[in-house]
Amino acid sequence: MSKIVTINFVCLGNICRSPLAQGVFQDLLNREKLDQKIFVSSSGTGGWHIGNLPDERMRQTAKSKGIILESRAQQFQSNDFNRFNLILAMDHSNLARLSEIAPGNLLPGQLMLFRSFDPKDSGDKDVPDPYYGGSKGFEEVYSMVERTCPQILVYIKSHFLNL
Repeated sequence: MSKIVTINFVCLGNICRSPLAQGVFQDLLNREKLDQKIFVSSSGTGGWHIGNLPDERMRQTAKSKGIILESRAQQFQSNDFNRFNLILAMDHSNLARLSEIAPGNLLPGQLMLFRSFDPKDSGDKDVPDPYYGGSKGFEEVYSMVERTCPQILVYIKSHFLNL
């Protein structure tokens, strides 16, 4: 039996960016029939929304693209570093918070920025938080996530699955 690769997307409250990344990535895994080889999850560095569904505006944006977001918000815990092969922060602020709680034995490449894989690298590695903005912000985040997830899968295939 082969090892399951585990990935976690992390934003601030786990109600906008990271659940979208989880949903888009899970859809990609399902289409490529890799859902039995890769486990995907999401969490937030803050605990304000624990147990809540993703933000309604993000769910509607995703649904309009054929992606259903059903995850429940959870907070990233320091022991999660032992559970996930790859942890992708949605922005520098969340990367800094994760780095603060990371163990000393963190593997190289285990914690990275999500947009490190963005094929339209403009130098800005942050996925902006659309929470306080209008619908345009949710569409912009969807576009970033949708174009970046396939590149993350390419990375996982070559670095973890040897495909």
